Amino acid sequence: MLIGRSVTAAALLALTTAACGTQPGGERTAPSQSPPPSAGAQPASGSSAEARPACAQPAEAPAVPPSATASASASPPAGPDGRPEQHGDGAPHYAENHAYRMQASLTPEKRAWGAASAKLVRAELEKVREAGGAGEDGAFPEERVAAALARLGCGEEHGVHISDGFCGLHTGTVCVSGRVTRDELTTGVHGAYAEPQPGTGPCVENRGGH
Repeated sequence: MLIGRSVTAAALLALTTAACGTQPGGERTAPSQSPPPSAGAQPASGSSAEARPACAQPAEAPAVPPSATASASASPPAGPDGRPEQHGDGAPHYAENHAYRMQASLTPEKRAWGAASAKLVRAELEKVREAGGAGEDGAFPEERVAAALARLGCGEEHGVHISDGFCGLHTGTVCVSGRVTRDELTTGVHGAYAEPQPGTGPCVENRGGH
């Protein structure tokens, strides 16, 4: 009888321990609605490795669509026309010579948050375009573009860079780049560059060479 009571007590103790940390009814705590951690690249040093505060965040967490694992990998650097560069198998040391142009990889979750941020950025740039006042080259004054991004809480601490209609910033999760001129309005989402253009932000491609 003593042995039987000991076994019963042990079983009750095990059940009690397993129940700890579980909400009544077996419910689990809802996932966080905050954006994922920064997707900046991770070089030994440089601005793209720094954690940045959030800006241009949607009011509600975006839906993350199902995606293949391959979509979370880093994309090859794009050429001047925006298409991935083709370098073939015969280019020796291509990867190491162009490592400075590599972008941080984006998970489907980070890409979803980036797309939501890009939508907000595009809306502000559209206001700049609709107001008119472009210069002779078709670009709008940098001050106006900066003011548009500031309305989304994006400033110097977010690596904002504006030049000749181009703008780039880090939302704290991803890079959002865009171009607004009299005849053009585009936005895009990508990871921070391993070695961005010196004197700019983490979202500006380095046009130099190694």
